[in-house]
Amino acid sequence: MTYTVAVAGATGYAGGELLRLLLAHPDLEVGAVTAATSAGTRLGEHHPHLPALADRVVEPTDPATLTGHDVVALALPHGHSAAVAERLGADVLVVDLAADHRLVDPAAWRAFYDGDHAGSWPYALPELPLAGGERQRHRLPGLDAGAPRRLAVPGCYPTAVSLALAPGFTEGLLEPDDVVVVAASGTSGAGRATKAHLLGSEVMGSMSPYGVGGSHRHTPEIEQNLGAAAGGTVTVSFTPTLAPMPRGILATCTARVRPGTTAAAVRGAWEDAYVAEPFVHVLPEGRWPRTADTLGANTVHVQVALDERAGRVVAVAAVDNLTKGTAGAAVQGTNLALGLPEPLGLPSAGLAP
Repeated sequence: MTYTVAVAGATGYAGGELLRLLLAHPDLEVGAVTAATSAGTRLGEHHPHLPALADRVVEPTDPATLTGHDVVALALPHGHSAAVAERLGADVLVVDLAADHRLVDPAAWRAFYDGDHAGSWPYALPELPLAGGERQRHRLPGLDAGAPRRLAVPGCYPTAVSLALAPGFTEGLLEPDDVVVVAASGTSGAGRATKAHLLGSEVMGSMSPYGVGGSHRHTPEIEQNLGAAAGGTVTVSFTPTLAPMPRGILATCTARVRPGTTAAAVRGAWEDAYVAEPFVHVLPEGRWPRTADTLGANTVHVQVALDERAGRVVAVAAVDNLTKGTAGAAVQGTNLALGLPEPLGLPSAGLAP
């Protein structure tokens, strides 16, 4: 059976990456492509790397255009998805690539985003280990189970950070009150809108921090995920940086270990957590993640070490922010919701050089 997928926000980076993945999927077919200000143009003007869709006319994002599809993917700016989703029927699978439905706590939403909290949807990070031994995939609905047909796609930074550290919390190896993360992201993480600080002349040969002092919007999502892994509250100091590359995230995450934790216990916890996961790879000892190795792939590369002198675990994760960090996660969650094989249509090999 072939399912049709409408993509709202199709002219942005996330929308373009989703379209690339859909073109390679054997059971998902691209339906309407929509946008706001670029409605009426041809898709090839925005994504010339997708020649199969070049002549598609970008339509307005409205219910009349989106209705009639099996799946509607909302690759819209934060704060815009909820209003569109409210006007779509309960029989359609709606997959939100923005942040509107990720957070469970309304107070956390109000503290980091403008506007009212739109409610939370099932969170599509299947590999996330949870306290008690489950995985997040066990909480995702299938369409035959009578569950709501809604999915929230994780943020790119939370994907990398959560998968980097979760095994240590589920196994009780890490202290929850001193987690420090410094992560670098490529410029595509900021979206496609023209911004002076993202010009090539500003970014090339330079790195800079932003969202310093706990103000980045992904902070509560990271804490929510790690709290679910720990079975209690986890506090995170998160500092993102902008790197001179178009895509990719490298997250360096540290946390204090509980007394008596050994390097062997740390290594074993991470390897056991992901040994059966097709997209999360704990690298051989001594090999550290590189963003280049995840480019274009729906994979997360993870490495972990115990700094015995400092009493801290150091976990590093690399991910392509547009693939596994956004569009790949959307397809992965869609596969699960439709009862398709989870890895179907998703690339597991990166590009090199």
